[in-house]
Amino acid sequence: MDESLLLTVDGIINFVLGILLISFPTWLVKFLGIPTAPRFYPMILGSVLLGISIALFRERGVFGRRGSGLGLDGAVAINLCGGLVLAGLLTFSDLGLPLRGTIFLWALVALLLGISAVEIILKNQTRTNLE
Repeated sequence: MDESLLLTVDGIINFVLGILLISFPTWLVKFLGIPTAPRFYPMILGSVLLGISIALFRERGVFGRRGSGLGLDGAVAINLCGGLVLAGLLTFSDLGLPLRGTIFLWALVALLLGISAVEIILKNQTRTNLE
């Protein structure tokens, strides 16, 4: 799988989830069994903002060499931050979720961390091939 296809797939997944969650319709919340807890969504937003900031700093070269922080590296940073914070919330917080909500959110964690792993592997293979 090449980098542009992976970025497209990642972008589509994030776009669809973003639109669904931005609209936050009551029927969707009930169907997915996701929490309405006031701290939950600010923490998720915070994790995404943290990922974006890491991507921006990487683009700027703060972490050593200047990189493509808003490309594949940025996608990894955002997905890892979102996935790890969500996993932490599910593990250490009592969200009082129904089973379907727990399954949905853990599936989202698996998707975010899984696509990050694929992106990291692809990035390392690309770097190895260039050397």
